[in-house]
Amino acid sequence: MDRLLGRDLRSARRSLHMTFRWFAALAGYSEGHLRSVENGRREVTPDVAAAYDRILKTGGAFTARVAVDGGAAESAGPPWGRTGTEAVLGEMLDGGHSINRRTFVIASGGAALGLAHQWRAALGSRQNLHGTGSRAIGRNLIDHIDQRLAYLRHLDDQAGSADVATLAKNELILIAQHLRSSRYTEDLGRRLYSLAAEAGRQAAWSNFDQGRHALARRFFELALRASATAGDPTGGAYALSFMAVQCYSTGQVQLAVSLLETAGSATARSGTARMKSMLAARSARALSKTGDRKGCAHMLNVAREAFARGPSPDDPPTLYWVTEAEIEMIAGSSALDLGDPVEAIHRFDAALRADGHGDQLYPRSHAIYLARAAEAHLRRRDLDGAVERTLRAIRCLGGVDSARSTSTVAALRPMLIPHAGNRAVRDLLAATR
Repeated sequence: MDRLLGRDLRSARRSLHMTFRWFAALAGYSEGHLRSVENGRREVTPDVAAAYDRILKTGGAFTARVAVDGGAAESAGPPWGRTGTEAVLGEMLDGGHSINRRTFVIASGGAALGLAHQWRAALGSRQNLHGTGSRAIGRNLIDHIDQRLAYLRHLDDQAGSADVATLAKNELILIAQHLRSSRYTEDLGRRLYSLAAEAGRQAAWSNFDQGRHALARRFFELALRASATAGDPTGGAYALSFMAVQCYSTGQVQLAVSLLETAGSATARSGTARMKSMLAARSARALSKTGDRKGCAHMLNVAREAFARGPSPDDPPTLYWVTEAEIEMIAGSSALDLGDPVEAIHRFDAALRADGHGDQLYPRSHAIYLARAAEAHLRRRDLDGAVERTLRAIRCLGGVDSARSTSTVAALRPMLIPHAGNRAVRDLLAATR
C-alpha cells in the first residue's frame, strides 16, 4: 500500500506544479526522504501524510488513508442489500454518533476500490423492496421528492453547496422515514432507493465542495449501497463519477481512473450516449493528472463523439449539465495539467464560445474553469488575459458559497504577485486584498 499511496502523493504534488525542492522546504523534510516516500521505498508515516495534506490542502485525505492502512478500520461495514443499506442510512442520519464508532471502508484507496467492486457485484442481486408500514404512499409523493432533488441540483449550481449539504441530508431523512414506516409497491420501493442514492450523492458532493472530505466519503458509500439495492446502475455510476472527482482532487488519481472504469463497465449496456460522454470526459481529466497524454486524448475523443450523437429520451435528468462547453472546459483543464497552456487556452476559449451564459447558469464551476484559464494565460505571460479571466472568476463567485471554488481562485494570487510590476496586475492585487 505504501507504493500506491506514495504514487498518489507524488501525483497530488505534481498536479499543483510544486517543485520537489520547494515542497520539501515547506514540509520540513529532506528531499531524499520525500523522494523515498513517493517512490514507495519508505513508509508513509502519519506526520508525512499530514504534511502533504497541509501543503496540498487535501482535507486530511492522506492522513485518513494512513490511519486505515495502519489498522484503524474496525470493519468493512454491514452486508450489501436492503438491510445493510438501511443500517448505513441509519448511521448517517442519527446525528453522527454511531458513525464515529465505525470507520467507513471508503477511507483508503484499496478499500474504496473494493467498495466499487462490491457495488458492481451487488447490482445483480434482486430483492423484495415493497414496504409494509401503516401509511400508504403513492407515485405522486415520490414524484414530489424527485422534483425537490432536481431543485437542489440547480440550487447547488447557482448558490453553491453550503445550504445544499443540509437540505440533501433532510431529503435523506424523509426518504428513510418512508422506507422504514410506509406501505408501497415493489416498483415504488425501487424508486425510493434510487432517490436515496441521488440524495446521498448530493450530500456527498456538497460536503466535498465545502472541504469536508471524510463526511463526503461516507455519503458516497451510502449512495452506492442505495443504488445497488435499487438495482440502479446509472445512479450508482453517476455517484462513482463524482467520487472520482474527489479522488483526483485529493491526489488519489489512479483510484479515480479505476472508479470511472468500474462505472463505465456497469453502464456499458444500459447507459446512454450522454452518460458515456460524461464518464469519458471525467476519465480524461483523471488520466491527465497521471500524465497519460495519449489516454487523455483518446477519452476526450470518446466524450466528444458520444456527445455528438445527441440527447436521448432515456438520458437521466441528472445529466443536464453535460454540454459541449463542459467537455471543452474539461479538455482545457486536462491540457493545463499536461503542461500545454496554449492548447488549454484554445479549449477554454472554445468552451466560452459554446456557452456564453455559463457565468449565470453555473457560476461555481465556471469560476473554477476561469481560474484555470487565468493560470494558462499566466504561463504564456499574457498578463492582460490572466487579469481578465481572474476578474471574471471573481464576479462569478459573488453569490456563491463554495470553498472549493474560492480556494481555486485564491490560489491565483501568489501566481500573480511576481507580476506586480504590471499595472493591471497591481490594480487587481490591490482590489482583492
